[in-house]
Amino acid sequence: MMRPCGLVKSCHLVKPVSATLVAGRHLTQQEGLPSLSVPPLQHTCERYLTALEPIMEVDELKRTKQLVEEFQKPGGIGERLQRGLERKARNTENWSTDCIFAEYLENRKPLVVNSNIGTFLPQMDYREKQGQMRSAAKAIAGILDLKAMIDNDTLPVEYVRGKPLCMKHFDKVLSSCRIPGPEKDSVVYHAKSSSPPKHITVVHNSQFFVLDVYHSDGTPLTVDQLCVQLEKISNASLQTSMEPVGILTTQNRDSWNKTYINLIKDETNKESVSAIERGIITLCLDGPMPQVSDDMYDVSAAKQILHGGGSQWNSGNRWFDKAMQIIIGENGACGGNGSHTIADGTIFMALSDFFAVYMKKSEMMQSPMVPLPMPQKLHFNITPEIKKDIEEAKHSMDILAQDLDLRVKVFDHFGKNVIKALKMSPDAFIQMAIQLAYYRLYQRCSSVYEASSLRLFRMGRTDVIRATSNASAAFVKAFDDPRKQNTEKVDLLEKAVKVHTSLSYMAVIGQGIDLHLMALKTQAIEEKIPMPDFFTDISYAKAFDYDLSTSQVPSRSGCLPVTCVEKPNGYDLSYGFMNDRINFVATAIKSCKETNAAHLIQALEDALLDMRTLLEQTPRV
Repeated sequence: MMRPCGLVKSCHLVKPVSATLVAGRHLTQQEGLPSLSVPPLQHTCERYLTALEPIMEVDELKRTKQLVEEFQKPGGIGERLQRGLERKARNTENWSTDCIFAEYLENRKPLVVNSNIGTFLPQMDYREKQGQMRSAAKAIAGILDLKAMIDNDTLPVEYVRGKPLCMKHFDKVLSSCRIPGPEKDSVVYHAKSSSPPKHITVVHNSQFFVLDVYHSDGTPLTVDQLCVQLEKISNASLQTSMEPVGILTTQNRDSWNKTYINLIKDETNKESVSAIERGIITLCLDGPMPQVSDDMYDVSAAKQILHGGGSQWNSGNRWFDKAMQIIIGENGACGGNGSHTIADGTIFMALSDFFAVYMKKSEMMQSPMVPLPMPQKLHFNITPEIKKDIEEAKHSMDILAQDLDLRVKVFDHFGKNVIKALKMSPDAFIQMAIQLAYYRLYQRCSSVYEASSLRLFRMGRTDVIRATSNASAAFVKAFDDPRKQNTEKVDLLEKAVKVHTSLSYMAVIGQGIDLHLMALKTQAIEEKIPMPDFFTDISYAKAFDYDLSTSQVPSRSGCLPVTCVEKPNGYDLSYGFMNDRINFVATAIKSCKETNAAHLIQALEDALLDMRTLLEQTPRV
């Protein structure tokens, strides 16, 4: 099966640059964005075959070519599906959005580890409860400020190279939640309802509270007032203990759907669940985590943000269906956990950057204290059946957490400034290093998936840069070959970088391969016609069986992305550029004997250093 485009990790914009924020109303900009056109069928088929050449055997490729020829012949099934997709494009805001959304909602794996996105900030400088509460209060204030801009249509528009990006996905993140279904989940949005929510939910010690964050006159609570309310919640939650109901959201979606139905049969439970789902965000005030050495802090923090550390730590202090959770740990760990169903990595990174700014603000003035109502504790009536489900969820969550192989690497030998000085695209340079590292580990070319943003188009999400090419394969095979001269190796690297830049450009302007093929396959299902052999043959499954899923996610605050591997014997690699360093987060599965995140990171570090040395020691024309 192909990796759903909806499960991509982030955004790549031709050459990695931070989007420029320009204040002002974004409605006019939004209306002026172009629609995403459907790529020509023949063009996609030709590029699909080219992409397969470095990763398929000759006999496999021969059969695939026959299937492609049959699929795209005049008057054939491919043309019929293409016409249907073009009709959809004329009658919808974005033809790709629904099929991406469906891929998410039909996926039955747990959201935790498998789907949700994590973003974590550098460790905060507090180590006590008061510092945790104040940081949390500042984060809430930042989100409320952002919400005001979204509500008033004054959210600063993001621009890349003078072109505006789609901002509508920000509208979807607050006051929304995924709901488990029997075969397919759904998403509820409350921000635009007749009675939009005025509260967030706060979870501490696995107990949920409703915190009203606005006064009766509509003004938001100040940071000082929020601190007072959070301290009330902290004290109240420590006086009693409850079953960690939030752990149920870590189940696979079929199990959670059954539990969900049983849970909300009780009216008290139904009201509590509704309050969580309607809340603007969920704030997770985390308790202790295992003590680790300083050099392992980033790994521990990434795991805490991604899954909570397990049932004995903070995995029950979550509601993973929620579109946006802000996590503030008493150990100084903080970040966000977001629903990839609703938005992509760049959106959640922007949100994290936004509240990170507020958390660093120093406050000189004290807000006047006024009487504030006690936040409302949410109650749950736990039947023996629900209790059994909770215990099973704990067990499954612990297996997921223990099986995650995660490594964080701050590569501080050089950053994008040096790569640019070497006259290379930083992203293309990294991608060639990734492929070289993989080739050195496994003596074969990897199939690399790189996420690409489509936010230049109205309601655009993501497509794929198929980073493995004939040119990149030639480069990695030659690099350690003693028979090759350095000048030839440099020439191969330059050609591979040039091809990658072209592939990136094609993806970002809406001419990618994967999304188009996925939509054509969906079109066959919608038109209820027999699935073409093109999609059912083993070659198609192999074509979308990526060894490496990669993504570049820029951050202004030093925030790091963390996502997990979709393929059991594959890797996920997220990275972000700074001028003088490159941050990497690699994940794999421990129980897979073929993969090792630490080995990949080390091989990548070696590849980057070797490639720099090659370029610096070899004369270039």
